[in-house]
Order: sequence, then C-alpha cells, then structure tokens
Amino acid sequence: MRKLVAGIALVGFLGTAQPGQTEDYPARPVMMIVPHTPSGGVDIIARIVAERMRGTLGQAVVVENVPAGAGTVGVERAARAAPDGYTIVAGDQTSFVISGLVNPVRYDVLKDFEPVALLSTSPAALVARTEMPGSLADLIAGLRTGAGSASAGMIGKGSGPYIVAVAFENMTGTRLQMVPYRGVAPALQDLVAGQLDLQFAELAAMLSHLRSGKLKAYAVLADRRSPAAPEVPTIEEAGGPRLHVTTWRGVWAPKGTPRDVIARINRAVAAALGDPDLQRRAADLGQEIVPRDQQTPQALAAHHRAEIKKWLPMIQAASARPD
Repeated sequence: MRKLVAGIALVGFLGTAQPGQTEDYPARPVMMIVPHTPSGGVDIIARIVAERMRGTLGQAVVVENVPAGAGTVGVERAARAAPDGYTIVAGDQTSFVISGLVNPVRYDVLKDFEPVALLSTSPAALVARTEMPGSLADLIAGLRTGAGSASAGMIGKGSGPYIVAVAFENMTGTRLQMVPYRGVAPALQDLVAGQLDLQFAELAAMLSHLRSGKLKAYAVLADRRSPAAPEVPTIEEAGGPRLHVTTWRGVWAPKGTPRDVIARINRAVAAALGDPDLQRRAADLGQEIVPRDQQTPQALAAHHRAEIKKWLPMIQAASARPD
C-alpha cells in the first residue's frame, strides 16, 4: 500500500512539473523588446498597449528599448530569447522587413518568430519645407524639365526613406539630391529650418509640424486620405504615381513559444487595442488601430509575408546597402 501511495504521489508530482506546461502563465512580468528609439512610432504604441495588457495578463509588461543596428540588435536578442512567453518584441517594417533584407543578420524574421498580433498602421507621406512652391504635380514637372532641383533626406542607403525616394525617382523619371542624416529627427530639424527641401517619412511623425504650420505635406503615399490629416491628398490625387507605403507595427514571440501562451498574449493585446481610450490616443498620434479581424497571429503572418514580397524589389531597384 505504501508503494502504491508513493507511486501515485510521484505520478502526481510529475504531472504538475511537466516542462513547457503553461497553466500558470504569466507568473512574472513580461518583457517587450522595442528595437527602436524611445518616442518613435513603435515605442509609443508599444508602451500604451503594454500598459493595458496588464489588466488581462495580471502581470506587468515592461518595455525595453534596444535601438541599435537599425533594429537588428533588438530583433536578434528577441530571436535568441527563451520561447516561454516572457520575452516578446514589438517591431515594424523597418526592423522586421527592411533591416533583415539589407543587412547581414543571424536570424530569419519568418522562421525564428511566432506572430502574435498586428497593432496599427500609418501611411508614409511626402512633406516639404513651407517655402516649397506649388503642388506635387508642379514639383514633378519642374524636376523632369530640369527647371529646378530638390534635396531629400535619407537615413542611409539601407533605410526606408532612401528606398522610397529612389522608387519615387524611378516612377516619375526625376532625380533628387539625396542628403544623408543619422536619423529622422535631424532631417526633420533641417526641413523645418528650411535647409532641406523634402522628406519621405511616416505621417504620424510629421503631424505636430504639419498642424503647427512648420511643414507642408504634398501627399500621403496611400490610396485613401488619412483620418489624422484629411486635408492632405493621396499621392494620385496630388498628381503623383501609384506609390503606396504604409508603416505598420506588430508583436512577435520567439519561435517555439507554446501556442496557448501565444493565444494568451494575443488576447491581452486585442483587449488593449479594443480600449476606446487607446484608440483615441493612437488616432491623435496619427496611428490607426487595425480592425479586430486583422489582430490575429494568422493575419500578422500573412501581412508580414506580403510586406517582404513588396519591399524586396524596391530594395533591389535601389541597390540598397547599409552605410
């Protein structure tokens, strides 16, 4: 009888100690890596989502910025983290598409991660110093005839602004004077000061300058106007080519993270994104929360693959390489 009782106890112990068992997840705070600088588009939405995830998970979600190597350092750190749900990563088309295509990296963004949820989107825009004359159609006509020239900021040859600028050149038969910058912030500073003519960048990053009248917007690179700036025409409405570029943000976990843990994180993210206050705050910042049916792991996986397919030929056409 003693042996039988001991055997039952042992089986019971082993049954509660199986590796990978996740009934108690999360039992401690979760880290969310943001492979970008603080106060950027990814960081802003990550922090307001992380703040509200606590109510669903019952644990804090702590954001840690790892802004190095155009996002590659933070993404690699997330890829190498234990697949237990205690490390997740929030990224965008720069860190999870462009950087991995133009830089030598030791991870695969499709094979080394589990998609969790798509968060928000914001169209890119072509903005200019306020003294730039005319419409986008006028700008293109002037550049084609050689009647004028225009400078555009780029954040290295492997950056999104450079790749988009080259695509614009190729689609319009024009040439821009590319001016290198260390980041979007110094380029914007020169744009506001009138020392730079143009900048391709995320609309959300430009909103405060547009609203204060310090910059003018030629167009959003989208097929519909942005609710954050409805007065800005689409690129086709403004007389430009069909060049559509949308910035977006998502959340991933390391490959091998248990499915039930992914599901719990996804539910927490979806609950946060469903908060009307969060949606209003995101809208004020120029970001649109994606619809509920696009917040699934499957939707993020499909969107991610489509973005890689979209950006690859643009990168090849620009001969993009890191500086």
